[in-house]
Amino acid sequence: MKLELRGITKRFGALTANDHIDLAIEPGEIHCLLGENGAGKSTLMNVLYGLYQADEGDIAIDGEVRSFAGPGDAMAAGIGMVHQHFMLIPVFTVAENVMLGHEQTRVGGRLDLAAARAKVREISDRFGFHVDPDAVVEDLPVGVQQRVEIIKALSRDAEVLVFDEPTAVLTPQETDELMATMRQLKAAGTSIVFITHKLREVREVADRITVIRLGKVVGEAEPTATNAELASLMVGRAVELTVHKEPPTLGDVALSVDSLTVTDEFGTVVVDDVSFQVRGGEVLAIAGVQGNGQTELTEALVGLQERVAGSARLNGRELIGRDVRAILDDGVGFVPEDRSVDGLVKEFSIAENLMLDRSFGEPFVSRGSVKPRVLAEFAREKIDEFDIRTQGPEQAAGRLSGGNQQKVVLARELSRELSLFIAAQPTRGVDVGSIEFIHKRIIETRDSGIPVIVISTELDEAAALADRIMVMYRGKVVGIVGGDASRDELGLMMAGERPGTTDGGTEA
Repeated sequence: MKLELRGITKRFGALTANDHIDLAIEPGEIHCLLGENGAGKSTLMNVLYGLYQADEGDIAIDGEVRSFAGPGDAMAAGIGMVHQHFMLIPVFTVAENVMLGHEQTRVGGRLDLAAARAKVREISDRFGFHVDPDAVVEDLPVGVQQRVEIIKALSRDAEVLVFDEPTAVLTPQETDELMATMRQLKAAGTSIVFITHKLREVREVADRITVIRLGKVVGEAEPTATNAELASLMVGRAVELTVHKEPPTLGDVALSVDSLTVTDEFGTVVVDDVSFQVRGGEVLAIAGVQGNGQTELTEALVGLQERVAGSARLNGRELIGRDVRAILDDGVGFVPEDRSVDGLVKEFSIAENLMLDRSFGEPFVSRGSVKPRVLAEFAREKIDEFDIRTQGPEQAAGRLSGGNQQKVVLARELSRELSLFIAAQPTRGVDVGSIEFIHKRIIETRDSGIPVIVISTELDEAAALADRIMVMYRGKVVGIVGGDASRDELGLMMAGERPGTTDGGTEA
């Protein structure tokens, strides 16, 4: 079927998330919707799927205007959606999840699980998914759970499948398998809308590319377009995508972590006997699929975890057991993975956010009172230095774009004397132009002799910044390899397979 979105406009108060967007999906094509986080891609697809109602515009199928009051209407019209965060019940089996919402019953009103199992097997065999209909979803790897989502959509005769940032939780090998699945679906006549901000994936599978920026369609591109051309369309200017760095000039071991273990409030070990070292003047990237202990590890290093055992010594001083204030005062800079929750006070001004680490004394506070002129001058300097696009130091941080909010956090953490810099997901939700700037500052920090830890689920980012890469899986260190390790090797490690050789394990 041919699907058309005509003049779709969706507003949230004063924000126009979609601004008169036209989009046509041809039968049996993979149409990529490319744009930065916050560009309006997911909002547009949520309108298509009936989760939102458009303020203006129409949806047409084979020339006929349709109206979807909810996802049920969209599914009935042949539109399925595979969400970034899976819509599955973890304790249900595959078959139970697939039949959920359109249950078949036998005589007497009992659920016909046999029919659901048969449907799962039929679709699984057709596309080579190898999914057991009786497997419990929570016991399945993430990549297989995604196949369950696809089976669920296909079981409802979806002719158009929307994939919303589908590779965010996948290893490289699982991503390759998903790309192959997309091609199979296309060959079988299914149309696919592929939402992403990852240029590599776009060029690999797309038949056509539509680029959205700030809620508007700004152009179309062919898959033969270069990464630079696509990035330029996304941000509206030329962007340098390559991270330029010289070989590291290594100093002494600055951070030595030994047998670090973190337990959550339920008694589950989330960081399991982790040991590693970081030297001055190097970037150690910690890679892995989200949820394998990276967050808890970094929080333990800055005093944000309570149930911690083991040791982490920074220049001979123990970090474990000390409070956050003491650790920050010792020169640990920390960019948290969620800037909105942990990195900023959005109601505070930019200037106030820039002094959060140093709000108890000089140079900004004297005798319990803030020195407004000193703070304002400092804020203006950092706004210029870090290219923060703002109306001025007094603007509330929450009114900035995601990239500019991240620059505020970065400016605060890099504007004091550091002995260690930790950046967790430093470019999450950040536009390509800001990514370029943030990567440059991370490398400059490393080149100044400071040890740097970068935690990133974006494998390309980890590889581009890292001198060494430590991969975590289920709370353990799988191995530590050089920054030039192949994507295939890193992908296998992210799935828990130890490398044949490492560059010395926990040795720097």
